[in-house]
Parts: sequence; C-alpha cells; structure tokens
Amino acid sequence: MPHFAPTDLARWSAGAWQHAPDAPLTGVSINTQTLQRGDLFFALQGTQADGHDFVADALARGAAGAVVHRKFAKKNPALPLLVVAEPAAALRACAAGYRDTLTATFVAITGSVGKTTVKEMTADLLATVGPTARTHGNFNNDLGLPLSLLAMAPDAQFGVFELGMNHPGELAPLCKLLRPTIGIVTMVGPVHFEFFASVQAIAEEKAEVLRCLPPEGLAVLDAEGDWFELLRAATPCRLVTTALQGAADYTAQLAPELNGAFTVTERATGAAVALQNSLPGAHNIRNALLAVAAARAHAASWEKIRGALAAFQLVGLRWQRSEWQGATFINDAYNASPPSMAAALRTFMELPAAGRRWVVLGGMRELGDAAEDLHSELGHFVAGLKDVGLITVGELGAWIAAGAYEAGLAMDRIEICESCGAAAALLRARLEAGDAVLLKASRGEKLERVLEALTNS
Repeated sequence: MPHFAPTDLARWSAGAWQHAPDAPLTGVSINTQTLQRGDLFFALQGTQADGHDFVADALARGAAGAVVHRKFAKKNPALPLLVVAEPAAALRACAAGYRDTLTATFVAITGSVGKTTVKEMTADLLATVGPTARTHGNFNNDLGLPLSLLAMAPDAQFGVFELGMNHPGELAPLCKLLRPTIGIVTMVGPVHFEFFASVQAIAEEKAEVLRCLPPEGLAVLDAEGDWFELLRAATPCRLVTTALQGAADYTAQLAPELNGAFTVTERATGAAVALQNSLPGAHNIRNALLAVAAARAHAASWEKIRGALAAFQLVGLRWQRSEWQGATFINDAYNASPPSMAAALRTFMELPAAGRRWVVLGGMRELGDAAEDLHSELGHFVAGLKDVGLITVGELGAWIAAGAYEAGLAMDRIEICESCGAAAALLRARLEAGDAVLLKASRGEKLERVLEALTNS
C-alpha cells in the first residue's frame, strides 16, 4: 500500500495542516464504514450528506487526519485537519500529485459496454508480466478514479483503470488526471442516451481516451465496431486492431459450440494460438481480444495468457451462474443497455438447457426520449428467440413486453410483473428442473431480488 507524507499531501492539495500527523498516512477514504486505521478522511459534501458531519466518527475509527474546508477547521481547532478550499478538488489534486510520482504504464479503458470486463481481463493478463493495479469495482468517475489512483502501490508496473461517463465533457478531466499511454475503447452504443443527442456524440466523447494518448502511446480498437473509423481518426499514436471476422492485428476463429473456446491469430508473428475464455459468448471473445492485444504489446507470453483467460472470473452480478431446485440461473443483473441486452440474450440462448428457457428482463435506464422505442426494439428481439418465456418487471419492462407482443410473441409466453417479488412468485410456480433463467436489467432495477426471493423462500 502507498504511504503519504503529510507535507506531500499539503503541497499537492494547496492546503495547510492544523496539527499534522507525525507519521505517513497509509491510505485515503471518503466513507467511514470502509475507512482503515491510518487513512486520511476526505470530508466530501454530497447531495445526501456532508462528510464534515462524519469527521469525528472518522477520527474515532482511526483516521490519522481529515481534509476539511476552512469554516469547519476554525470551529474545531484541536483536531488533525488538512485545511483546503474544497475537499473534492483536494482529492483530485492529491491523486494528480501522487500520479506524478509513479512510473507505471497506465491503461485507460472506456466504452458503452464491456468496460469492466475488459478492465479486469487486461489487468489479469498484464499481471502475468508484472505487478498490476486496477480500478476497484467500477470506481470510474471523478471520485472513483482519484480513489483508485491513491490506492495504487508505488511499485506497480501497470495501472489499468476504467473511465466512465454519463454526460458530455466528463472524460477529458479524467484523462488529464490519469495520463494513460494505452487506450482501449470497447463497444460504443446508446448507453446514457438521456444526456447525448446521438450515438455519434457518445462515440466522440469516448474518443477522448484516444486523443489524450502521447505519440509514443498505443490504442487498441475493435476494427469491426460501428464507430471504428471515428475512433481511428482520433488516434494520435500506434493502433492495434482486433476482429472476429475481418482483417486485423489479432483475429479470432470461434469454436463451433461458442463455449468460450477460440483460436487467435497474431498478424505480426503468424502465431495461431488456441485459447479458452471462461466467459461464453462472441461478445466476450471480442472483449478478450482487446485484452490480449494490450498484453501482447507488453510481452505477455501465450502460455500465461492462456492460463489467465481460462481462470478469469467476473464478480458482482455479472453472469453469475447458480442452481435453484434443478433450474439454472444466470444472474447478469449488474447493468443493462440495448447492446448488452442483445449480447446477453444471444449467449443465453447458446447455453445448453434440458428444459424451458425464461428471460426475466427489467428496464434499461438513462435512455432519455428514446427509452420507449429502445425497450420496444428489445421486445422485438426477444420475439425472434426460439421457445423462450418472457417475464418483465416494472414500468420500463412493460415496454419490452409490449414490443414482444407487437412483434408476434404469443401472449401465453409473456408475463408482466410489477415487482421482483411477483416475478419470483411466478417462477416458483412454473419452474421445473432443467429450466434455464436469465436475469438482466439496469442496476437501479435491482433485479437480483428475484433470485433472492426464490432462494430465501
């Protein structure tokens, strides 16, 4: 773990200590529930709470000091406080100062779909070459990125960080803070559509990760992506491409059963290497190719890549497989968008199932004025699937059901539920051993409660 000298923190944040700690601080925190002894607590003001109200609790839990604004410090003259103009800005400034001390190779990953998967895969593959830090979970915004940077070990050889956004203009300051030398853009699509005029506008925002790269840097792109030409035009450095079918620096030939097995061909060496991805589906092989390209650029061996991909595991409601009374559940309820819904449904339909297939779908959020049309289009897609039962949850989910019915799915194969509990009750009555169930929706829909209701019954 990093250690921060009080004098460095004051210099980076343009702040001044009131009773500076005698020893280096061993971490940073914005949450007293996860704070560790020796941390520096940043008292951030949010929409729901003001961190200054928790400074006393943070110090009681072992914080070595707290970053506060001037008014608070004047009222608490006896506490070990780093006094700054604004704590959130100080957090970013400290992260920038610490970033300047690091010599690692930094990788920035963005996109509409697959960011976290590619981030985790890339970090796992680069870890076979040397010590690698990564974004914790999906800490990918103006608070998450500074926290992830400040948690990075000083001797790490690589830092792999996910950059997210949902409004125009959010990526440029994150890129300025991270200063990556490698940029990877995953699939771009209508995600966070509520705040953008078009998918092209989303692609232009994602291209910030490429524009910020230095001339000696490296960009990794899917040559078959819808916005490849736009992204390539924004790239100021060497470009490595991937593809499943067309010509590229790294191409994949999928095994017929699509169980995650594929053969990758490296154009530069002519090597053709058989690999086994732990995640099924063509979209996850696309993700794996991006990670492979980045790892090979830094001398990762094929043997180590093979082992890391085969052992790869996602966490946090991402394609989690479980059993309930003989039925197989795929819990992919972490998030959803039109392209990720389609990819998950295709992969689910490829999985073996002895009985009936059920798809339990909730709403996709932040789609703005296009929300009803995009949910209806998803319903049309579901209607084209063979022998599947559709269960929708919530108001947005009802638009999926309407679209499926409009596209010809029989009404006896559609169920509209107001809540996760109602969907669980329906499954409890109808599921049989050998059936397979997919759960997918945006995070805010909390669709995992369907499975929780079943397993707790």
